[in-house]
Amino acid sequence: MIKSIPLNKLVQSPRNVRRHSDPAADAELKASIAAHGLLQNLIVKPAAKGRFEVEAGERRRRAMLALADEKILARDHEVTCLVLEDSAEAAVETSLAENFHRLAMNPADEAQAFAALVAGGATVEDVARRFGLTVRFVEGRLRLATLAPVVFEALASGQITLDIAKAFGATSDQEIQARVFEQVSSAYYAPNPDSIRRMVLSGTVRGSDPRARLVGRDAYIAAGGRIERELFDDDDSESWVDVALLESLAAAKMEEHAKALAAEQGLAWVKPTLDPYASHDLVEGLVRLPAEPAPLTEAELARLDKLDASYDEHAAILEDEESAEEAMAAAEAAIEAIERECQEIRARPPVIAPELKAEAGMILVLSRDGTPVLQPVFYGERQAEPAEGDSGIEVVAGEEGSDKRRTTLSKRLVDELAMQRRDVLALHVASDPGLALDIMVFTLADADTHDWRARAATTLRAPLPAGPIIGFEAKDAPASSALAELRSNLDESWRAGEDATCRFDLFRALSDDSRAAWLGYVVARSLEASLNMAGERQLPFQDHLGSLIGIDMAQWWRPTAANYFDRVSKQVILDALTDVGGLELSSRFAAVKKGDLAMSAERVFAGTYITEVEVREKALSWVPEAMRFASAAPEAGEPKIDATDAEPGVDTEHQSPRELAA
Repeated sequence: MIKSIPLNKLVQSPRNVRRHSDPAADAELKASIAAHGLLQNLIVKPAAKGRFEVEAGERRRRAMLALADEKILARDHEVTCLVLEDSAEAAVETSLAENFHRLAMNPADEAQAFAALVAGGATVEDVARRFGLTVRFVEGRLRLATLAPVVFEALASGQITLDIAKAFGATSDQEIQARVFEQVSSAYYAPNPDSIRRMVLSGTVRGSDPRARLVGRDAYIAAGGRIERELFDDDDSESWVDVALLESLAAAKMEEHAKALAAEQGLAWVKPTLDPYASHDLVEGLVRLPAEPAPLTEAELARLDKLDASYDEHAAILEDEESAEEAMAAAEAAIEAIERECQEIRARPPVIAPELKAEAGMILVLSRDGTPVLQPVFYGERQAEPAEGDSGIEVVAGEEGSDKRRTTLSKRLVDELAMQRRDVLALHVASDPGLALDIMVFTLADADTHDWRARAATTLRAPLPAGPIIGFEAKDAPASSALAELRSNLDESWRAGEDATCRFDLFRALSDDSRAAWLGYVVARSLEASLNMAGERQLPFQDHLGSLIGIDMAQWWRPTAANYFDRVSKQVILDALTDVGGLELSSRFAAVKKGDLAMSAERVFAGTYITEVEVREKALSWVPEAMRFASAAPEAGEPKIDATDAEPGVDTEHQSPRELAA
């Protein structure tokens, strides 16, 4: 029986089979009832005290109650209901049948319906509001209505999914949509949204493309550029159709930036590129000019000192086992921020000699975020370009004293012959390891003498590491002094040669020991600064080398007040004392002030403090964990390296660093 029942007489039935709902769908239902009224009867069953339990339509009841709370409907609003007189079991079956046999609308039908409403004069906002939908959802459905007929029919018939249809909608060109649909329909593989999207957008770029970010959306559109938006695109994922126009605009803007930077930096030229790197073609015919990191200003040095002090303060919190978790977390965050700032300060761009700068140039690349960035490398012209119309290169051949013969060869032929000649030479060098070693060592050592204007014979390079601190020298450290002495004892007589050829012949004339000393030095000076600690300061390969050699750091470095104890917290010093003498030793100094403690610790670890023999021996062999080389035990079956196992005939006159330390 159909009956009108006041809203406030309707209550939830315990037998209603729907237990879960969707807030978004509930909002849509509420908006639909507010706009169009209740279009489907509720199914109810009489209950006590004149009330009716809703067996089917609980979502509609709750939507109307929400509208009543908002004063849109009256509390006693009349609701059309179908009243059942069935048993409880029958009511449950009715509820299940009413909720079970439902079919959601086909997206194609929704698209046509929305399109008809808009064609009738309704705005997208009106449609969205009346059906409780978002404007973006309605726009998406309207976009579906503009699909190529063959694609739209496929969506309506269920041949393709909604996601596939959205992928076709990435472009508004129906001809492209139809062509791609025909291609994927005849393909043996099942299409997916990503592949379809790439097919319809071939020849376009995303809004997140570096070129697009550089030019800007407004400038692109003002120049006549077209943009295609997918159903749920934002500014980054939208498609820019006119790639040629975008390229032209981006190139022009990069050229403007290049000219401005050349004038600002006092450079001869700045070459722009839309790539994020300098390609080989761009730097062909150019040679790198020598440059050094820019020195730090007094303000920057002062800031680094403050950061170092702040680092120590926060590190002391982390080292204190009694620190609260909140304090330790804050200290960790502060240390990370300090390390980032230090790295930013030390990341100085290179500087070039003033006399070279007027002829130097740089490459302007386009970063992935669309920002023009100068690469930190200076280039110079290798040689003058041949005059226009020159089709060949004049080659003068012949030995000294003979009549010289002149031959003109094409540049292509010259290049081909040069490469073949190079291969012949390379084969013979590769077959003579001794010569190869001499070439390598000489080239690396001669880098200080070589004229940058001259073309290098090889690509071998071993630039000195910049180091984290500019200008720092541990002159009083035994290792630094020994290294300086080693450098001063190198035989540099070969540097008297006027050119590389003469210098190489003189270098090869040196004794085996002299050349071996140069080999060790040029390799050693290439080592980067590292510590045995987690993070960017750790280089596991160096730890392996130190372990392989068997370096005893205590023989080369001792902690002093100046180089260590004055620069760490009091707790760190006490922990070091505990390491060598236990709590008995550290407790002696627990009440000592930090400055006095640092001086006392220096004496303890130098072995000049009166203490037990065992403690003294431990102190003399102690170094901080960060200064140690990680020990690596030999694998099973691997022979240990022992200096006493030297083969007969091996020269043992030269002392090892370990022997020098002793």
